[in-house]
Amino acid sequence: MSENTFKVMKQRNMRRISGLTEPMRILSQLGIYLFLFLMALIVLFPFYWMVISSLKSLAEYKLSPPTFWPKQVLLSNYADAFTTANLGTLFMNTMYVGLVSTILSLIITVLTAFAFARLEFKGKELLFGALLATMMIPGELFTITNYSTVISFGWLNTFTVLIVPFLVSIFYIYLLRQNFLQIPNELYLAAKVDGTGDFKYLWKVMVPLSLPTLISITILKMMGAWNSYIWPRLVANDDAHRMITNGLRNAFTETTGDVNYPVQMAAVALVSLPLFLVFVFLRKYIMSGVSRSGIKG
Repeated sequence: MSENTFKVMKQRNMRRISGLTEPMRILSQLGIYLFLFLMALIVLFPFYWMVISSLKSLAEYKLSPPTFWPKQVLLSNYADAFTTANLGTLFMNTMYVGLVSTILSLIITVLTAFAFARLEFKGKELLFGALLATMMIPGELFTITNYSTVISFGWLNTFTVLIVPFLVSIFYIYLLRQNFLQIPNELYLAAKVDGTGDFKYLWKVMVPLSLPTLISITILKMMGAWNSYIWPRLVANDDAHRMITNGLRNAFTETTGDVNYPVQMAAVALVSLPLFLVFVFLRKYIMSGVSRSGIKG
């Protein structure tokens, strides 16, 4: 068999294989997109139902079978939700607790992560291992002891009880420490030779290089404060310190015991909107910060 004949046969076989695999590749892509489309519908349907329910009247909401689009769009439900639940005060309380707790938590996290990543002291690895071990304990187990502690301090129904108990997060410390470890130690040693102090090196070098992770921690901490429910309901359930998740719980229950669900859904939509915007516009920072902390350089 000549070389030219062999090349011709090889080309024919390649065209035959490509002709068989191309339809399979197209079908595979269609299957993947169909699966993603179905999963997107499953995920988005609750949000769709929340929005259309917030635009219905209470009588239409109770219809059976339910309507998948309101017969009469009632935007007034949103105004009623804002006034009925006093959302302005709830938003301000939640924003105050979220901002103060996030700022203080960032300071503690940065200093602790720097100490475990760069400073040398006796028992560092043992202490860090003990801190990581506490991550295996469910947070609910700390509720009783934390509640007893804040009662002894007289912190009930104050903003302090909403901020102080959760300033330290072992997960955030671990996340930032892993990111700090990716920064070459030679930079730190060179800075020490030049007479640069630890705090100046931390602020000028490590913080800027770890900015994506710090942004991720900030976003996650704010979202955690925004979604907090059990602890605020337990320790600060008065009108002056009520958080937004607790304020929506019974605000729409009428004197007859009925719940105005469309107005409640409108309030839930208003509360969910900030988190939705955070996810849409800042999700890349969350993914970038977490991915940068996963591999030690």
